[in-house]
Amino acid sequence: MTETTTTTSEEIRGVLKTVFDPEIGINIVDLGLIYDIKVEDEGKTAAITYTLTTPACPVGPMLQAQIEQVAGTVEGIEEVKLELVFSPPWDPREMASDEAQFELGIF
Repeated sequence: MTETTTTTSEEIRGVLKTVFDPEIGINIVDLGLIYDIKVEDEGKTAAITYTLTTPACPVGPMLQAQIEQVAGTVEGIEEVKLELVFSPPWDPREMASDEAQFELGIF
């Protein structure tokens, strides 16, 4: 990865922290719902692998739209490719940040 790609991935991660799971009230990055961010096509495409708290998450379509919208605001990004996965299954004890675990009551 070039320095620009690394910076862009981190910029995308930063803007994704503005997307909150409305049922839990914690951003999707700290919840551990973002599994991977790759910048492709010379910095023009953001490929984001993410999951939901459950496969039947009722806000899944809304979160998908928000992820696509905010990732597309990063300078240079012209296309956002999303991949929704359920493997490995989301586990807040392992995937959420310390701050999110605290807010969720996981000690």
